[in-house]
Amino acid sequence: MTNEFSSVIVSTGSCIPARCVPNEDFLDHRLFEDYGKPFDPADNPKIISKFREITGIIERRYVSDDLVASDIAIEAADNALVEAEIDPETLDYLIVAHNFGDVQAGNRRSSFVPTLAARVKRGLGIANPACIAYDLPFGCPGWVQAVIQANYFLRSGDAKRALVIGAETMSRVSDPHDRDSMIYSDGAGAAVLEARPGRECVGILAHATRSDTLEHARLMWLGTSYDPQFEDDRLFLKMHGRQLYEYALTTLPGVVRQSLDKAALTLTDVDKVLMHQANAKMDDAILKRLFKLYGVQDIPQGIMPMTIARLGNNSVATLPTLLDLIRRGKLEGHSLASGDLVVFASVGAGMNINSLVYRCP
Repeated sequence: MTNEFSSVIVSTGSCIPARCVPNEDFLDHRLFEDYGKPFDPADNPKIISKFREITGIIERRYVSDDLVASDIAIEAADNALVEAEIDPETLDYLIVAHNFGDVQAGNRRSSFVPTLAARVKRGLGIANPACIAYDLPFGCPGWVQAVIQANYFLRSGDAKRALVIGAETMSRVSDPHDRDSMIYSDGAGAAVLEARPGRECVGILAHATRSDTLEHARLMWLGTSYDPQFEDDRLFLKMHGRQLYEYALTTLPGVVRQSLDKAALTLTDVDKVLMHQANAKMDDAILKRLFKLYGVQDIPQGIMPMTIARLGNNSVATLPTLLDLIRRGKLEGHSLASGDLVVFASVGAGMNINSLVYRCP
């Protein structure tokens, strides 16, 4: 690693599916607390009300039946490439972060061959064999981790330009009889990063990552439906929500501080904290714990933009989509200016946590 190059984000793009699914759509679902533990259907209004209070989610977006994750990844990538006004053939790396591959509406089995990155590269019409395309499954922090990897390629001088995408169709892996399924949504986000010569202190300044597998690997897993009468044995995403909440709350603030320490910066230098949109109550608690680490009680208003109320939790797509909306002026009350310091932070299956410190050029 040298200091002769900086990694800067030159453009972004996103794909927000058209289908809007409000909380009320779950009123007629037969919901279970756990395997063989059904809720009384009469309690559904109360369950949904409590769900909104905790998560902040009012509605979420699902893809149409004719689309899969690689399709929306291509759209997000194309939007980023158009903004950058670059020839896609000049990309050195194309990295797609996801967890479940392409899952079709009519055959809900994960498809990983060829890789989503290969499908996206083909969909964008890129012929250049020197554009290396690969996937990165890393839980919800996958997009940030892909950016971290791209940073190493760019700063080393090995590459000049990279396209990093996060795409997921969580609706295809959500158990309709699990109340946690209301959290998940679909979407894709992308960013083009370039190597900028010189020692200017902009772009990616520092990062930190940790993986806690020994005791926490099974906080999220794939299992059959909670409904014992479900039509088949397909697997759905499951989680121990309370334990995940506690793990994130106790661990993520320290990782953010570690990344800031590496950059020789402190939290009061930060203009925006872009956190994975997992759960509004959890994100608020993590932010408070983070400021408490620095002995700060008054949290600056608007420091943590949120999209989860309308877009839900679409895993690896939440952060690049959030960044794209801010950069394009589509998130009311939020913007980024040259010199602003941004922290990206995420937590997810693995359990994995990462944080990245970025100064806008």
